[in-house]
Amino acid sequence: MDFRDQADLDASQVEDAGGGGGGGGFSGFPGGMVIGGGGIIGLIVLVAVFVLNNVGGGATPAQRQPPSDLSTQCRTGKDADQSERCRVVGVVNSIQDYWKQEISEYRLAKTVLYSGRLRTGCGSASSAAGPFYCPGDQRVYLDLGFFDQLHTEFGAKGGPFAQAYVIAHEYGHHVQNLLGALEGGSSVTIELQADCYAGVWARNAIKTGFYDEPFTQKEISEALDAAAAVGDDRIQQRTTGRIDPESFTHGSSKQRVNAFQRGYEKGSPADCDLGELR
Repeated sequence: MDFRDQADLDASQVEDAGGGGGGGGFSGFPGGMVIGGGGIIGLIVLVAVFVLNNVGGGATPAQRQPPSDLSTQCRTGKDADQSERCRVVGVVNSIQDYWKQEISEYRLAKTVLYSGRLRTGCGSASSAAGPFYCPGDQRVYLDLGFFDQLHTEFGAKGGPFAQAYVIAHEYGHHVQNLLGALEGGSSVTIELQADCYAGVWARNAIKTGFYDEPFTQKEISEALDAAAAVGDDRIQQRTTGRIDPESFTHGSSKQRVNAFQRGYEKGSPADCDLGELR
């Protein structure tokens, strides 16, 4: 997943909030994330991160870090190849460049990097929630420590493209929000559509000019592995020892893999219709 060295990065699309700010409790879902009909708007790739991080007495508070000025650190694709934060900037830039070209309704959404707790347009959030999209302020919130958890706690192989998949999934929810699709189906189909949209971006990312070449099959496999790792069935088996399809919120491992593959193989958002993703 090599960026084109000369690609110009727009660091204004990503804000480094450092250790976060604000207090307040967190009950598992950021306030305001529940939409009409009981659907849950993209609390990430997985809904059970909060549970996993609070088994046995609560999440360990993240060490507070001062915010950094990404505009001085992340200027070119070469920077994105050398720094995790700059890689996030490059991925976000590519995702948003694609969607700007694809839909006229698209509006830029900032990604906020944080650790610990912070207040959002959807209420008080904690790193224990993992990445999520807040429609209240149209921002993606991301604790980079989540990617270590994806590997160590959920068994995903990890890798830069697994990270890109997570980010692209969250921006899929932003697209849904702009198109009025967040209330158009069950929480499972909404999440699967976001996975499908992530696959669509992956197919078309080379056209945005941020990458040297199309993604390799190995890189696509990283995304598929991450999608499988956070299927509801695997999370439930890991946390409770039993699988209850009736309580799925994001889809099974197979469904998530199939949704991403569908988007990647078809290459068009039109092929990510909610009615075809169960």
